[in-house]
Amino acid sequence: MNSNFDADVLVIGGGPAGISAAVALRRNGVKRVIIIEREPEMGGIPRHCGHPPFGMREFGRILSGPDYARRLAQLAREHQIEAMTNTTVISIEPDATLLVSNQDGLRRLKGQRVIMATGVRESPRSALLVSGDRPTGVLNTGALQSWVYLRGLLPFKRPLIVGTELVSISALLTCRKAGIKPVAMVEANGRPTTRRPFTLLPRLLGVPLHYNCEVVRIEGIKRVESVQVRHEGIAREIPCDGVLFTGQFIPDSALIRGSHLRLDPASGGPEIDQFSRCSDPSYYATGNMLRALETAGWSFREGKRVGEMVASDLAGERKLAEGCIRLVLADKQIKWVVPQRIVAAEVGRGMDNLQLRALQSTQGELQLIQNGNVIWRKEMTLLPERRILIPLQKIPLADSSGQISILLKNNC
Repeated sequence: MNSNFDADVLVIGGGPAGISAAVALRRNGVKRVIIIEREPEMGGIPRHCGHPPFGMREFGRILSGPDYARRLAQLAREHQIEAMTNTTVISIEPDATLLVSNQDGLRRLKGQRVIMATGVRESPRSALLVSGDRPTGVLNTGALQSWVYLRGLLPFKRPLIVGTELVSISALLTCRKAGIKPVAMVEANGRPTTRRPFTLLPRLLGVPLHYNCEVVRIEGIKRVESVQVRHEGIAREIPCDGVLFTGQFIPDSALIRGSHLRLDPASGGPEIDQFSRCSDPSYYATGNMLRALETAGWSFREGKRVGEMVASDLAGERKLAEGCIRLVLADKQIKWVVPQRIVAAEVGRGMDNLQLRALQSTQGELQLIQNGNVIWRKEMTLLPERRILIPLQKIPLADSSGQISILLKNNC
């Protein structure tokens, strides 16, 4: 390795995507890989999820979150991957250079490539614009799991759970394990965000589930005493001792916002091509920092693919192509698309699919339009926060530059 570099590849984030990418790099002959992790241990969000199921595809067995995180950390050690824990990346700079901080002070690290895998975070209550008092007992899922699994404490006994995303079910399982009995789950929409079979769990646990129910105000002096909701247009009060906001994830992209890299305002993550390359090609991104939210297993598999692509890049098997097509959201019903750029000359390599999300439940013909012509179309039912995949190889590109507009033509 060139002595000018601290590592061949620096990986920011020691969760499923970051560890998987690092392991793939080592398996493909990359000599020195360093993972930079701000927490004291590697493993990512699963460290805080003391329930199954994790790891079926990765390790061939069903594991709890902490067991899965330990297996990931062990996998990194087995592949002789260096880990800098308790280390925070302060800034990212051109040409794969990072400014980091830990107990030894500030230091610049230089790599040939950087893979960013910083994951996601939940929107705070303030971002949800809920009015009322500011008592104790208002948490998001990550804070709840930290209280229960890391501190062994109960932040409340009878909370109201807000949301029906997959992570809402995780929050419900955490409550069950800790002996916490939620008074209800509420969802502002008329159907669950997660798939309907998952919502059988609240019913089995005796937790009422209310749709078309919106939190209006939180009441309490020292701690939460009740919540005012609007249920199917009718105001009512639900007594409780806590409020648990779940979901509403956003990419943890603070490093991007203060850097030279282009941020995609729709997804909230970095703008990438189908090889996960950022606007500075020495930087790659993977996992949930690209968009919120995929499972740990999906992030693991995606990280592996990106690690392989970076190894191929370092081996000189990929050159930057001049022809690049931009993907443009021409419909407000489409929330985001990843990747945001396609290198036309290399379609068939890199990611297999375009991935999209819809903002609301709707039906219609999803269209890709280039130079005024529809080059791909498919009748679809779109649901919020559900994965929509368009195989890249099935898109007949009419040009190697310019842009492709993404449009949903609603059924009348």
